Amino acid sequence: MVFTYQKFKIVNVILNESIFDQNVISIILKHYWNNLDDKRKILLKWVDISKLDWSRLSLNRNAINLLEENLDKVDWDYMSLNPNAINLLKHSEDKIDWHFLSANKNAIDLLQNNMSKVNFAQLCDNPNAIQIIQNKQEEIWQMSLNRNKNAIQMLEANKDYTIWYELSKNKNAISLLKNNLDKVSWKHLCLNKNAIHILTENQDKIDRDNLSTNPSIFEDEPMPL
Repeated sequence: MVFTYQKFKIVNVILNESIFDQNVISIILKHYWNNLDDKRKILLKWVDISKLDWSRLSLNRNAINLLEENLDKVDWDYMSLNPNAINLLKHSEDKIDWHFLSANKNAIDLLQNNMSKVNFAQLCDNPNAIQIIQNKQEEIWQMSLNRNKNAIQMLEANKDYTIWYELSKNKNAISLLKNNLDKVSWKHLCLNKNAIHILTENQDKIDRDNLSTNPSIFEDEPMPL
């Protein structure tokens, strides 16, 4: 595997042996660097690493390079939730918290290879685990499934799985909710950012406390005329 900085150094050497002057080379290199994927993430200069919480840092998707260099400080429970930590977790399976990993959207291969360790309450909330869930319907946790944004087709096909107060918070369930307004939980629907048009048409049912947390109660200011 050729790392990003190695790719850059190779291109830098090639360009410096070319006919281009330094100004052109600098422009090309800057453009090339800006478009390279998988660059290392480094801390902002003003951030004091000694004051960071390593447990919370283990959750940070941009902290992977720093965590790789400080494995003795990693919180593996929280790391198991980190969607960018899969390569680290694959090489340290004995340290994985399978309860947390079951909710990790990028851990599907690991989970499929270790089904006996999967926590299905967490897995049913995992948006990338629908195929596993469909093949293990006897293990379904209905509350978690109703929160899963990718489980709508399953819920439409299996009405018995529906828990309306949980489904009312699901941002992808709007069409299902709209067709069952007599069953929705209006209190929980007020938390759903995609339900604003339903709430607009049913203002007498609104829970003002929950509505206050809904980002969709704001819109861009109009263009000044």
